[in-house]
Amino acid sequence: MVQEDKTIENLLDLDGIRYVIDEKLGLWVKFEAKKVSVTTDRPHGIKYSLTLHDRSNKRIMGFDNSHAIEYSGKKNVTSKRTHDHWHRDGSDGGRPYEYVSAVKLIKDFWKEVSKRQKQLEEIDK
Repeated sequence: MVQEDKTIENLLDLDGIRYVIDEKLGLWVKFEAKKVSVTTDRPHGIKYSLTLHDRSNKRIMGFDNSHAIEYSGKKNVTSKRTHDHWHRDGSDGGRPYEYVSAVKLIKDFWKEVSKRQKQLEEIDK
């Protein structure tokens, strides 16, 4: 049984919000979050996409559960399937993300945004 996430409303309130986070680098973030029926793929009852974009509007990092990904940790281990995942960069097909709560998802997203922003600042020097 999945424990009720009392922070989901915080995430749902962000739906449709876009923030410019760095004008010099042209970085901005977008939040999408909708209530959906509870299923085995989305036991928390939300569909979400939290993404970081560059000045050309290309997604360069994001957390979402819009599609399933297949993954396996070790050689000769049967792959598993999950909807909750994140993309480290624009070419990353996705890696599992362990959804705990909406507030943790938001914190994890901003942590990765900060890391990526610092990497891009170093490149821009």
